[in-house]
Amino acid sequence: MSDSLLQSAKEVMLIEAQAISDLADRLDHSFVKTCRLIQDCQGKVVLIGMGKSGHIGNKIAATFASTGTPAFAVHPGEAGHGDLGMITEGDVVIAISYSGESDEIMTLVPALQRLSVPIIGMTGNANSSIGEACDVHLDVGVGKEACPHNLAPTSSTTVALAMGDALAISLLTDKGFSPDDFARSHPSGALGRRLLTFVKNIMKMDDDIPTVSADTKLLDALLVMSQKKLGMVLITDNNNLQGVFTDGDLRRVLETHNDIQNVNIGEVMTSKCKTILADKPAMAAVQMMDAFNLNSLPVVDDDNQVVGAINTHTLMQAKII
Repeated sequence: MSDSLLQSAKEVMLIEAQAISDLADRLDHSFVKTCRLIQDCQGKVVLIGMGKSGHIGNKIAATFASTGTPAFAVHPGEAGHGDLGMITEGDVVIAISYSGESDEIMTLVPALQRLSVPIIGMTGNANSSIGEACDVHLDVGVGKEACPHNLAPTSSTTVALAMGDALAISLLTDKGFSPDDFARSHPSGALGRRLLTFVKNIMKMDDDIPTVSADTKLLDALLVMSQKKLGMVLITDNNNLQGVFTDGDLRRVLETHNDIQNVNIGEVMTSKCKTILADKPAMAAVQMMDAFNLNSLPVVDDDNQVVGAINTHTLMQAKII
């Protein structure tokens, strides 16, 4: 029983993979024309599909929207009862129907044509009603469905989805859509947090910064470091950063000094330490800390004045790492 289930699953995947491979082989000028229509669109891209094609349209619209192409999906049945008002002159419509004979979509065609809205038909039959009514036809035909009865939409929906992804990513690439652009439409996601969070948003400030003067005894400086829990203490002079002393420095001092009670922190601090500006992305701090094997960083302004401090735990709390 287990073998037959695995075999069935593999056959489905191979059939659908072949369908996508065939789709890639027959992409032509219609794909390029579709991209140009969308690029020239002054409004939004509107996806329309009935049944499972509607579900595919929803996903394509979401992919467009998150990659810099404003888009939304409209249910053709609801469109015929008022939601057509959501579509305005300047929009582009992508109508998805494998048979190309969806009555619900064909009912909308005259109204869309009166709006002078370009219609892109995504069907498996260029000679279908939708195929002949559209301005550009995208062939998403398949040799067969992955369903053993050749009935359940499987290969056909996968191919339609792949065509939508190809359009979205081709447009993304052509317009130079960057990770920063992507993050702006995903502010709540992990990528958004990483790219849109700045050091100043998460750094420890004011009384939470562990600072001492250079003439502070090492043992007293260690007490400050322990209290502030950042794994370091900053040595300052009128808030100007002079150096840093970390947990790692302590281990080295213990190896080289027999009597630490009379040692001043200024004698053992690292004067040429790495720092970061508050207006830098938090990911820049992560990259610097990784590159130099650091667990913490002083945050300074352009005049080397201490304004904050961060460490690995700070970045983890902010879900940057």
